[in-house]
Amino acid sequence: MAAAALTREGGEDAFRRLFRFYRQRDASDLRGVVDFSVPGGQVFRSQLSISSVSDQDASRAGLQPVSQWKAYGLSGYPGFIFIPNPFLPGCQRHWVKQCLKLYPEKPNVCNLDLHMAPEKTTDLWGQSKEQLRQVPCSSKREPRSLLEKLRWVTLGYHYNWDTKKYSANHHTPFPSDLAFLSEQVAAACGFRGFQAQAGILNYYHFDSSLGIHVDESELDHSRPLLSFSFGQSSIFLLGGLKREEAPTAMFMHSGDIMVMSGFSRLLYHAVPRVLPNPEGTALPSCLHQALSSDLPVGSVIEHSSDEDWQVCAKYLQSSRINMTIRQVLAQGQKFPEESGTNGKGQAPSEDSYHENSKAKRHKPNAV
Repeated sequence: MAAAALTREGGEDAFRRLFRFYRQRDASDLRGVVDFSVPGGQVFRSQLSISSVSDQDASRAGLQPVSQWKAYGLSGYPGFIFIPNPFLPGCQRHWVKQCLKLYPEKPNVCNLDLHMAPEKTTDLWGQSKEQLRQVPCSSKREPRSLLEKLRWVTLGYHYNWDTKKYSANHHTPFPSDLAFLSEQVAAACGFRGFQAQAGILNYYHFDSSLGIHVDESELDHSRPLLSFSFGQSSIFLLGGLKREEAPTAMFMHSGDIMVMSGFSRLLYHAVPRVLPNPEGTALPSCLHQALSSDLPVGSVIEHSSDEDWQVCAKYLQSSRINMTIRQVLAQGQKFPEESGTNGKGQAPSEDSYHENSKAKRHKPNAV
């Protein structure tokens, strides 16, 4: 296959070559991408810790009972777990709304803070919802609303894009609903006691990609990295400890969860491409499902108004949202003393994490 042949060429490292291959090829040339809806080959069933999460707690987080989840591993990637959409009907909508309406609010930090005065970024939802509802969605038009210009939001311990570190003095409260969701997923994967301390939310459009990187800034690498995806699909590349090792490509669809732990916690990975929903409809069918009117006591899931979901649905017609949740510190661990920094530096460019084809044609700090 063409993708396999690329990994044997000289010049660029194997990861970069495959990244460029999947970034540039048309949607019909995806034969080498692992599809977890069709297990086989290097895909195998992975065991979950069913007794670690009660059905009630799973339901409160908007998840099916863990006994009903399907989980998979990949040969050669110990510690990697892939869970195809375990969410209850309608519950993905809650997390989409939170990522668009609530989590970008201050005091959380987003890429727009680099270019705009604080008063301009205090209500991205309010400033964007009418534009999103009224303007036809097109992957080729320039972003118009502030929400469409959103590339990332940080939660909890805010990641310093300059130093690639977290610090004690740049922290805001982590959302309680997202912490609860993360704790249940981690426990189901054998990581009881996981603490959601930092989150990076990424907002993709059809021309977006996520560059090759390793998530190693957390001080405690014994805790897993959790990744949640909503909206349009994508190709995810999972490589090795060195970029010379060719990565494995896999599909991620709306509702899918990935857990990177153990050996797989510090592997190179990237998202070269966002793909239209493979069902051929504007939104995946799982996002059309209605939320039950009878939510369990203590549920962190909230009903979305029809008006709010209309805005979210329009946004998702050409976009994908990803939440990655991390535990930064081990129990009782503290940050080392810092010198010469206030811990609040942010990215010199909104695309230091994203690689965006349109952004590359503009000055680095252009929105």
